[in-house]
Amino acid sequence: MSTGHIGDFTVKRVGYGAMQLAGPGVFGPPADPENNRAVLRRALELGVDHIDTAQFYGPDVVNDLIREALHPYPENLRLVTKVGAERSEKGEFLPAGRPEQLVEQVEANLRALDTDRLTMVNLRRYELDAPGSEEPALEDQLAALVGLREQGKVAEIGVSSVSADTVRRAVDLAGVVSVQNPYSILDRSGQEALEVARDHDLAFVPYFPLGSAFTGGPAKIAADPHVTAVAQKHGVAPTQVALAWLLAQYENVLLIPGTSSIAHLEDNLAVADVQLDPEDLSQLGKVEESPVEI
Repeated sequence: MSTGHIGDFTVKRVGYGAMQLAGPGVFGPPADPENNRAVLRRALELGVDHIDTAQFYGPDVVNDLIREALHPYPENLRLVTKVGAERSEKGEFLPAGRPEQLVEQVEANLRALDTDRLTMVNLRRYELDAPGSEEPALEDQLAALVGLREQGKVAEIGVSSVSADTVRRAVDLAGVVSVQNPYSILDRSGQEALEVARDHDLAFVPYFPLGSAFTGGPAKIAADPHVTAVAQKHGVAPTQVALAWLLAQYENVLLIPGTSSIAHLEDNLAVADVQLDPEDLSQLGKVEESPVEI
């Protein structure tokens, strides 16, 4: 299938993650903002209809680039953002998930993107980063987002960086339609959350889909003999094989690979044409895991 869905919205299964449009470490402005605006425009030329972003990318950088490059937006473009975090002066990602903070973050995204409604907002929690740490009650967080949905400012709600049990609770509490968790051929620790997504017909949007670039994920994929054997068979890059493997896990896996390179963007989008057969999947099942340290 070439399309999946975010709630009631049909989207192509390979979209675009905008995080890397910010400066190094997702902090500050990029060295070449015009290049990054060109990447966004090229993404739409190639048919991308799903862009994942956040006001804390930069912060206050990536959403501005999206608006500058793409506004007024095509009718079919789905803008998805994330709330629940903020940045320190040194660029650290810090929890910011109190209900009133979530509301203000959604409003900030709407202003920066210059839009009246977001296709979806993901609630970013810290269950995977800091297990056992205290954070606001899920019920209160989701209630704040449901209020925005009722106002028409948010069409759908998703959850990010959460346990499988939290996904189940969020479905019951707020009718969430998506899970965004780390998952890749190198790190399959999110398998249970993916199974819950399948059980409830939710979108599953893996981040770090090639393992983390900060810890050499793409290089590990390129060096793996099982991946390279499948890549040679199909005449594609190892990273394309790893992305195709994700698409093969569940028909509503949606990819949002990010890049600030037009060439890499084109390679990432071409993965939709890579069809893995059962022999390929058996070979790729032998890849040694290398879980991401979040």
